[in-house]
Amino acid sequence: MNRLLLLCALAAFSIAPAVAGSFAGSSAGASSAGSSGSSGSSSGDDKIVLQARDDAAGFVASDGRIRGVVLEAAMQHLREDSAAARQASDMELAQAILAR
Repeated sequence: MNRLLLLCALAAFSIAPAVAGSFAGSSAGASSAGSSGSSGSSSGDDKIVLQARDDAAGFVASDGRIRGVVLEAAMQHLREDSAAARQASDMELAQAILAR
C-alpha cells in the first residue's frame, strides 16, 4: 500500500504542476493586494490546503474512493477562492494539492 501511495504521489507531481498553476496560488495573490489582516487569514487558508496533503494522497492513490474531511475542506476553500478551481475536477484539485 505504501509503495502504491508513493507511486501515485510521484505521478501526481509530474502531472499536477500544469493543473496547479492555474489556481494553486490564488489565495496568495489575493492576500498580497489586501491588508496585513487579510494576509494573516490567507496564510491560515493555505495551511488548510497544506494539511490536506495526506488526504489528497489517499484520494489519488484510491482513484477517488477515499475522501478525507480535510481534503473536502481544502477543495471547498480552493473553489471559493478561484474560478479555475471551480472548473477543476476533484482529482485535479487533489493532484494540485499534492504538487504544492
